[in-house]
Amino acid sequence: MLPLQLPTIQNWDCHNCGGCCTQHLIEVTEAERQRILAQNWTPADGIPAGQPLFEWHAGPPWKKRYRLAHRPDGGCVFLDDKGLCRIHAKFGEAAKPLACRIYPYAFHPQGKSVTVSLRYSCPSVVKNLGRTLGQQTSDLKTLEKLVVPEGVERIPPPPLSPGSRVDWPVFRRFVLNLDQILTQPQTPLLVRLIQALAWTNLVQQARFDGLSDQKLHEFLQLVTAAVQVEFAELPNDLPEPSRVGRMYFRLAAAQYARKDTVADLNGGWSARWRLLRAILRFSKGQGDVPPLQAGFEPVPFASLEEPCGPLSAEAEELLTRYLRVKVQGLHFCGRAFYDVPFVEGFASLALIIPVTLWLARWRARSQQRTTWTIDDLQFALTVADHHHGYSPALGQTASRRRIRYLMSSGDLTRLCVWYAR
Repeated sequence: MLPLQLPTIQNWDCHNCGGCCTQHLIEVTEAERQRILAQNWTPADGIPAGQPLFEWHAGPPWKKRYRLAHRPDGGCVFLDDKGLCRIHAKFGEAAKPLACRIYPYAFHPQGKSVTVSLRYSCPSVVKNLGRTLGQQTSDLKTLEKLVVPEGVERIPPPPLSPGSRVDWPVFRRFVLNLDQILTQPQTPLLVRLIQALAWTNLVQQARFDGLSDQKLHEFLQLVTAAVQVEFAELPNDLPEPSRVGRMYFRLAAAQYARKDTVADLNGGWSARWRLLRAILRFSKGQGDVPPLQAGFEPVPFASLEEPCGPLSAEAEELLTRYLRVKVQGLHFCGRAFYDVPFVEGFASLALIIPVTLWLARWRARSQQRTTWTIDDLQFALTVADHHHGYSPALGQTASRRRIRYLMSSGDLTRLCVWYAR
């Protein structure tokens, strides 16, 4: 097995909230399906008579792919009233489908090692509850055996930008340098984020073919120092996001705010029509924001443009930890994120910050409050990260085109500052 690289700033343990068992569709292999069928579930185990354990997921009739069945309320058929998994309770963790055992971890090969990231759709990850990942090394090595195939050390790193490739040792230096920009403890998060976006913009413009280690070291030192000097504090004259930038932002926020549980997907054409109408309203940004899931009520779009106060220290810690865990875990580019290059992937990750702040405002306004709380922010981050890197729509051409526009126009930086007011 390859050595694991673990984020040192993140804790986690399962606290049995049951959220992952209601909002995720778990595809199972045929071997897993047969193993669960052989467990002989009966009404005495809490499974109603006639309740199917699996649903057709994809594939032709002669080669069907299955997922765990869900109840009408969206909960997994094996989720009990206490938020616990019936398979786990009766047969142990090893009897569960592999996808359930892995969550919320994500394993991403990086040459001769494997880096570990986490999904912030889990509330316990967002709140940093539980043991350090270093205390879970044995369990993580067990999962690594199951999910990381042989030969992954031969997978090349993602390109830094289109047409610009380097080997893994050099790629990791760029990741480390980006993480160092995000780490600066005495610098406000927004300033660090602006510096990181300016730094990746300079990386995108450069080419590194045939560059010696010494020249690369000098380049990284030079551009890091340059962005830290130029953006030592928030610009006073930064304009508002453009009209097009705001429209693209609202469309991205709508995608992140969706709730695609089984109950939602089974809504038929009426549900699809409601979603289409909602997307049209998001594109216009007029009237009330159409709610896309519980916790968000109709409120005027205009109310979400009003300031809600600066980021608190607790909010800065949460958003900084999120960015650093994703960067350290390579959870923002390459095979972990729609095969996009390093620079574009970080722009998509940076967009999560204003999206999360916008969703936190929406939740606060839904409860007739003018400012959001840390609870609003935590809830908003679980909503946004549920889709980030996992919703096919975010990897499509239209979504990627929006990201590239926000990067090139400067609107991405403006959005980060605008929604942190």
